[in-house]
Amino acid sequence: MERRDESVGIIGLGYVGLPLAIAFAQSQMKVIGVDTSSERISLLLQGRSYITDIPDQTIASLRDFFYPTNDYAALEECDAVIICVPTPLAKTGEPDISYILSAVGNLRPHLRQGMLVVLESTTYPGTTEEVVKPMLEESGFEAGVDFNLAYSPERIDPGNKKWTISNTPKVVGGLTQKCTDRACSLYSRIVKEVVPVSSPKVAEMTKLLENIFRAVNIALVNEMAILCRRMGISVWEVIDAASTKPFGFMRFEPGPGIGGHCIPIDPLYLAWKAREFNQETRFIKVADAVNRQMPEYVVGLIADGLNEHGKPLKGSKILLLGIAYKPEVSDYRESPGLALVEILRQKGSIILYHDPYVPEIQLDGALMRSVELSELELAESDCVVIVTAHMCYDWEWVVANSKLVVDTRGVTRNIKAQNVLML
Repeated sequence: MERRDESVGIIGLGYVGLPLAIAFAQSQMKVIGVDTSSERISLLLQGRSYITDIPDQTIASLRDFFYPTNDYAALEECDAVIICVPTPLAKTGEPDISYILSAVGNLRPHLRQGMLVVLESTTYPGTTEEVVKPMLEESGFEAGVDFNLAYSPERIDPGNKKWTISNTPKVVGGLTQKCTDRACSLYSRIVKEVVPVSSPKVAEMTKLLENIFRAVNIALVNEMAILCRRMGISVWEVIDAASTKPFGFMRFEPGPGIGGHCIPIDPLYLAWKAREFNQETRFIKVADAVNRQMPEYVVGLIADGLNEHGKPLKGSKILLLGIAYKPEVSDYRESPGLALVEILRQKGSIILYHDPYVPEIQLDGALMRSVELSELELAESDCVVIVTAHMCYDWEWVVANSKLVVDTRGVTRNIKAQNVLML
């Protein structure tokens, strides 16, 4: 008889874990949410959200189903536990799975017979079987026999109203067929389409391929943007025209760099793992190099624009519009805006930013606050740089009140103005 899970634990209540916890709670499952941040737990217990596209009322409405805590022991009562912790890169460029190791280590004393454990954190192929499995088996339970183990890559896209948890297909790969079936049964409570694959490694590689595909194509269009500018061609007009083709073309757009918790990091996980098999991942390396050069390229455009106005970078007041890594979110991890701030400061520029979703940022240990956006602030800036295309901005108003605008997102391409410099 198929097991029907009635309670689920979520380890890690960030941009992946919290939406997942809410989805399960909305299906009227009991959800135990565990996070090491006391601040996050305190906010959630007050019915308050810390993620832009999750309103406070959603948290408050789920009090009877969602129980946030710092205590891993609360997971003992769960039928299933899903791990959604960060997987950054170490300073050496190697994968940092310390958060996974910590989560699994803290879960292990509370593992019980019949529990389902699913890893969702993006990682290199083999992590579930080579790292998570042996750690959990130190409890004395055998994976695939005493408890079920699977991997299911997260596909959360913060700020995306069209593709949500419920209508985005969920890939699931279990250690055994029984593990896969059990995980598929769990996710079918909240997802319309579950896609089973033959193993955790296949599921892990699936996630990496998805993000590598994006990284490579973003690099391609970034390179095209640089070439088009030198040739006197609008890359935005080229992209718009190419996008009319109904087959064989997928639209990607250039920008000041790549950001967020996936695209700048995940491809390098596979590049690192590939070395174990004596395989060079050339596309990944080239794409990473192209994308990482974009902030420097944008600084070059800013310098060119200021030069036309008889101003050097040093001492110029530069206002960045948007610091989040993508529109309509408050997440600024790995944002190209941070790289722009760092480079421009090194060149002696005075840097300010405005972002309605990010009131303040920590950069090199110092606090930087978003300024109030006004006609005076725009007019007093020597250059306004469009970094993040938040929908709240009135681009015509921005252009009309600024001395110089460097547009890295193509949002002003239909505005006729002499003071705009396009990527």
